[in-house]
Amino acid sequence: MSVEAPYEQLSPQRVLAAVEALGLFTDGRLLALNSFENRVYQVGIEDAAPVVAKFYRPGRWTDSAIAEEHAFAAELVAAELPIVAPLSIEGRTLHHVEGFRVALYPRRGGRAPLLESADHLAWMGRLIARIHSVGARGAFRHRGAIDLNTFHRDAAAAVEGSGLLPPGLERRYRSVINALAAPLAAVFAAVEPRTLRLHADCHPGNVLWTDDGPHFVDLDDARMGPAVQDLWMLAADRRSLDLLLEGYVEFRDFDPAELALIEPLRLLRQIHWAGWIAARWHDPAFPAAFAFVGEARWWEQHVNDLQDAAARMTDSE
Repeated sequence: MSVEAPYEQLSPQRVLAAVEALGLFTDGRLLALNSFENRVYQVGIEDAAPVVAKFYRPGRWTDSAIAEEHAFAAELVAAELPIVAPLSIEGRTLHHVEGFRVALYPRRGGRAPLLESADHLAWMGRLIARIHSVGARGAFRHRGAIDLNTFHRDAAAAVEGSGLLPPGLERRYRSVINALAAPLAAVFAAVEPRTLRLHADCHPGNVLWTDDGPHFVDLDDARMGPAVQDLWMLAADRRSLDLLLEGYVEFRDFDPAELALIEPLRLLRQIHWAGWIAARWHDPAFPAAFAFVGEARWWEQHVNDLQDAAARMTDSE
């Protein structure tokens, strides 16, 4: 399997063969679903509902880390929470087939949440609080955390080693990344947030709404982190955040000190996203989907945004 193109041999025939190797009979229907980190397909099954087959990106997570993701999903389902968990086949949820690690999921439909709706936001807040109550029962040991090592230093190293950063911006980029280290660390040290198992990528695309309410998909980015991480991406403004918290505190206490982490977490997501793209640029799907990241003007704007953020953090100290 090529490191440069980790999915180059994952043909439709191999996808169907992998699902059939797990004991299901496919009907030949195959639909690629939106995913860049992994490869995810809806696969038709004879005389049964389709399944969703997830082929994990080689080298990203260890088997132990994936097992923690699956165990967390199962724990949430056992608590009667609307989470899409992997199917157990012969007592296992993670399978090694055709040179890939594969998990099968039931197909679940739904529509995007109405994040302008007060009812939807409060409902989402209540659900996230219940997820966090389960998440607080234990800790991930293999999946890492939302921390400065992963989302700041490692991400910046990926950018600097990728060749994507225009030579004229290298010094400015390194300077602003270094300048952000101390103020970011200071905010986290001042808040001292309690960490718990999170969804950690709680944006609207990972929520599906039905007549019965919301359900979450995709725990692929689940990590340890502060509770506010699963709230801020769903809040377009302070009103939205207040409504989410109004629902949240019906089921779980929230430390208001964590509100000070929203802007640092937003900034870390920007840095991490650029590092994620840079680290995956060898995968042909990434230059095709994110061609703008190959342009100098995008990096110019990215560095300018980081410098503006550094100035705001310095002014607020």
